[in-house]
Amino acid sequence: MKILLLGNPNVGKSVIFSRLTGTKVIVSNYPGTTVEFTKGFIKIFDFKAEIIDAPGSYTLTPTNKAEEVAVKLIKEADIIINVVDATNLERNLLLTLEIIKNVKKPLIIALNMWDETKHKGIKIDIEKLKKILDVEVVPTCGLSGEGIKELVLKLREVKISSLDLENEDIWKFIGEIITSVQKLSHRHHTFVDFLQEISIKPPWAYVVAVGVILVSFFIIRFIGEFLINYIFDPFFENFYSPLILKLSSLIKSNNFFHSILIGDIKEGLNYTISFGLLTTGIYVPLAMVLPYVFSFYFVLSILEDIGYLPRLAVLCDRLFHKLGLHGYAIVPTILGLGCNVPGALSTRLFEAKREKFIAATLLAISIPCMAQIAMIIGVLGKFGTKYVAIVFLSLGFLWVILGFLLNKFLKGESPEILLEIPPYRRISPKALFKKLWIRLNWFLKEAVPYVLLGVLIVNILYYFKTIDFLAKIFTPLMKKIWGLPPEAISALLIGFLRKDVAVGMFSPLNLTVKQLMVGCIILAVYFPCVATFVVLIKELGIKDMIKSVLLMIIVAIIVGAGANIIFSLLNIS
Repeated sequence: MKILLLGNPNVGKSVIFSRLTGTKVIVSNYPGTTVEFTKGFIKIFDFKAEIIDAPGSYTLTPTNKAEEVAVKLIKEADIIINVVDATNLERNLLLTLEIIKNVKKPLIIALNMWDETKHKGIKIDIEKLKKILDVEVVPTCGLSGEGIKELVLKLREVKISSLDLENEDIWKFIGEIITSVQKLSHRHHTFVDFLQEISIKPPWAYVVAVGVILVSFFIIRFIGEFLINYIFDPFFENFYSPLILKLSSLIKSNNFFHSILIGDIKEGLNYTISFGLLTTGIYVPLAMVLPYVFSFYFVLSILEDIGYLPRLAVLCDRLFHKLGLHGYAIVPTILGLGCNVPGALSTRLFEAKREKFIAATLLAISIPCMAQIAMIIGVLGKFGTKYVAIVFLSLGFLWVILGFLLNKFLKGESPEILLEIPPYRRISPKALFKKLWIRLNWFLKEAVPYVLLGVLIVNILYYFKTIDFLAKIFTPLMKKIWGLPPEAISALLIGFLRKDVAVGMFSPLNLTVKQLMVGCIILAVYFPCVATFVVLIKELGIKDMIKSVLLMIIVAIIVGAGANIIFSLLNIS
């Protein structure tokens, strides 16, 4: 039996889904689309049923891909649980009545956010609503679990509504229902109301947005660095390294298999540059990327669940439209600033190939990750804050100009952002950590294998001296156009694996401030790290990724040359 959770966006379907299902859930793309839906299982009485959390939909007449998927899932369902926002009954009833009129399947209504109706002075006569709609109506609160048990028990009594809608003006009928079952009473403006208004209405909304982003970055960096310094690095140093060194001693050091599995450890076991599958291939995704992925998804889930993310998307919509995107592009942008891998993963938010290409290319070219940002500050900061500021302002300027040009020359239109702004809500820790586990599980299953593949390819190129050959070819470009010494090629090549490590490799080369600035900008622009690269291949496809890579190379050559000339004119040496 398949039970479908169906409702408008932001009505708490995911929280109810979390209450109904166990820990084992599956996130899938609906066949032929990039739209995700989640499914799990529940034991009802003596049998096991599949619960499907459909994408949010306002109507059964689809206006986007998500609503198309929701309509297709209805056809597969045996029972429909229509999750309704009790605080916004009028708007939600449109979908309910469309289901009753057109679907003709057993239906039960979960009148969710029942606790909030009390705070807002809303009274709903449940018995009258049941009688009018001719289906079971159960008040629920996904956060506290109120009504969930009753909802499951009522599945025994689920039935097809006999309500005749044949000749009704649907909005007139909704108005009559609201008049009959709902009463409003006066309530005072609360502190939460004040927070909701100040976080969406300019100019203070922009101040709040900057504050939220800065606090989020502080939390993300703190959690990520804590996990790296106190859990992952000690584990690799104290437990994993002895095993690798033991394995290394059993294999000849010049052996092909040693190079592939362990890599180069002649000067000691350095996980970031050894290039072995069991060294760099394991360490980079698990000890360097995973901690930031965890911390970012943790903060992102909080911002989603309290209802702030839609507000931030609406605030950014005007700017992002100039770049060929809509406001939700703030998600991969923010994620990319922490770690490009989750940023790359989040480009699947965009349904149109054009949007996805623009978002992924801007991310790869001009959004440095947190580790790279920290390293740039470390390398350039000792010469003065202004040089660090120039590098980041240059990348920001490039982000805007490149986005504007891509929007102008790529065929297609920028879609409008159609988002409902939900009220601020309490967080359900259980739902939050389940969502976090689903996302981490996906990262481990989908992203890590591609990272290993990328490390393997780079390792093979190193083993057969292809990298040394490339260094000789690119020396003229390095010296004459970018003003960098030939020795810097090693840093740029390492940048394909880890850009933060590559920035650090500039330090022993005794570069001038100008050369350091040019090098940092080129490293940020020229190519994503291997972890991001392999994820983007999966998200964009080979054809679009090749286009993106060619664009990166062209931009890197032009920007590197331009930075070299401009910094020389500014007498930076």
